[in-house]
Amino acid sequence: MTKASLHLLKGAGYLVSTASAILLAIVSWKSAAQSPLLVACLLSGAAASIVGMLCRWLSYEIEKRQEEK
Repeated sequence: MTKASLHLLKGAGYLVSTASAILLAIVSWKSAAQSPLLVACLLSGAAASIVGMLCRWLSYEIEKRQEEK
């Protein structure tokens, strides 16, 4: 497998994980909506998961660009 295809696979994995976090939040919304604290936890958790995946993806992007130099 080439470096480019590995890079695309990592990106696709992060997109799938992001979609998963969003879908799980949607499914949980009905029960969480009954409490402001649960809404805050649900939204914070989903956002933290997505931001974490974004940070990992950015680290791979930075590494890839540094290797290309």
